[in-house]
Amino acid sequence: MSAVIQTERWAAILALAFSCQPSGRSALTSNVHTGPLLVQKPLYPEGPAVCHATILHPPSGIAGGDELNIDVTVHDAAHAVLTTPGATRWYKANGKPASQTVTIRVEAGASLDWLPLENLIFEQADASNDTHIQLAAGAHAIGWDCYQLGSVIAQGHWQAGLITIHSTLHYDGKLIWTEAGQVDAQHPIRHRGAGLANFPIMATVWSVGPVISAEQMEQLTASLPWTDRLRAGASQISLDASTSLVLVRLLGTHAEAVRQLMIACWQHLRPLHLGIAAIPLRLWRT
Repeated sequence: MSAVIQTERWAAILALAFSCQPSGRSALTSNVHTGPLLVQKPLYPEGPAVCHATILHPPSGIAGGDELNIDVTVHDAAHAVLTTPGATRWYKANGKPASQTVTIRVEAGASLDWLPLENLIFEQADASNDTHIQLAAGAHAIGWDCYQLGSVIAQGHWQAGLITIHSTLHYDGKLIWTEAGQVDAQHPIRHRGAGLANFPIMATVWSVGPVISAEQMEQLTASLPWTDRLRAGASQISLDASTSLVLVRLLGTHAEAVRQLMIACWQHLRPLHLGIAAIPLRLWRT
C-alpha cells in the first residue's frame, strides 16, 4: 500500500467583534469563522466588564500552504482579552509558504489585551506572520508576540527555515510603529551582538495608554534582566500629549522564562495603561 501524502492546505478566517452592552457587560457580539479557526465560549474571570476569549486552531499547527486570517474589532467602551491555549507551531513548508495575518481595531474608549502564546518555528518552515493594530484616539491596548527559532536543546537551535515578520501600529489614523524583518536560519544576524546574539527566542511586548512617568519607567527597566540566558530592554514613545507607546524587547534561551518575563511586563504595564490589575490567566497555568 502506497503512502498517502496530505496536499490540502488549510485556509481559515476568524472575524470577532466585542461590544459593550447597556448593562456595562462586554460581549462577543459577532463571531464568524471559515475553516479551522474558532473561539471557545467567552468567560468572565474579571467580572462582566472584561470578556475573555480563547482562539483555537484545531489542526494544532500551521503547515506549508496554510493561510490564516484573524480580524478583531473592539467597539467603544468594551474590553476584550484574547489568548491561545498553547503555542502556535509552524511546521516544515514542503516548498509552500504559510502565513497568518492578524488585524486588530480598537475604538475610542475600548481596551484590548492581545496575549497569544509563543510561535514555535520548526525546521524547514517558511512562515510569514503579519500583525496590524489600529487604535482610535482614546483606545488602550496591550499585547505581545514571541518566536522560538527551532529547538532550544539542539546544537545551533535552528538549521534551516525562514520567518518573515511584519508589524504595524496606527494611532488616531497615524502610523506610529512599524517593523519588517526576515530571518533565515543561516543568516549571520542570528549570531551578531546587534542581532539575536545566538538566542533562539525573541519577543516584543507593546502597550498603549496614558504617558508613564519617568519613575515608573525606571521601575520597569530596573526589573528587567540582562544575563546570558535572558535579556530585555524597554523604551517609551510619546503618541500625543497624554498617550504613549511602551515597547519591551526580550531575548532568551527558554520559552517558559521568556513567557514569565512577558507576563511580568504585562502585570506592570496593564494597570498603568488599561487601568486594571493584571492577574495571570488560569489557562497559562495548565
